[in-house]
Amino acid sequence: MSSLRRADRVSAILERVTGTGSVDAGQLADEFQVSPATIRRDLQILEDQRLLSRTHGGAVAVDVAYELPVRFRAGQHREEKALIAKTVAGLLPKGPLSLGLTGGTTTHLLARLLAERVDLTVVTNALNIAAELSLRPRLKLIMTGGVSRTQSYELVGPIADQALRGLNMAVAVVGVDGISVRGGLTTHDEIEANTNATMVRRADRVIVVADGSKVGKVCLAGICPITDVAMLVTDPSADPAGVEAIRRAGTEVVMAG
Repeated sequence: MSSLRRADRVSAILERVTGTGSVDAGQLADEFQVSPATIRRDLQILEDQRLLSRTHGGAVAVDVAYELPVRFRAGQHREEKALIAKTVAGLLPKGPLSLGLTGGTTTHLLARLLAERVDLTVVTNALNIAAELSLRPRLKLIMTGGVSRTQSYELVGPIADQALRGLNMAVAVVGVDGISVRGGLTTHDEIEANTNATMVRRADRVIVVADGSKVGKVCLAGICPITDVAMLVTDPSADPAGVEAIRRAGTEVVMAG
């Protein structure tokens, strides 16, 4: 395997730990074609985030399922997320549009694709999306206030909620950590979930972007029931039974790719 950017390499290491329970530093160095010292730094970064526990010669998975920070998530399911973002960009109405974007790696990719549109008003609580769009003179950017969540780059809490309650959006594109009929839309943090729920309530139409690994998954904090979602855009790796259940609940499902 050729040398990867650190974020991609760290993401791959985490996937390996999750799948096998442990990793060997020497094997990782050979596989990624980097020095053992580089791998040790990667493992130290992940241990500092409490995402794994270092051992002599490698690392093991931690017992608690922590949320993966967005800067590491960017390397996971990259191709699927890019296809999902491209699909949603093509599905959005042409002409003047007020669009809500929550935080997330797929919504960030979508923002990049929409950056050259005219007559677009984007409402977001995501710092990275705002940074992406803030210098684009042909679109209008509205940023909520709030308390910054380092895991997701989102501004959340009562200040963000209050800002969103005063706005109306034709479409909200929502990134989630889990989507299912039983749990609806879910994420790891209850304060973030509440802010995202406020955006959902202020939108006429809700589109969820979720790669296949999130379909059928239920996380700690609920955002809204599946019946509030007009469309799910996912990829063919999604569990067919989970997809069919979502369709039967009345949500349109679009497969990217």
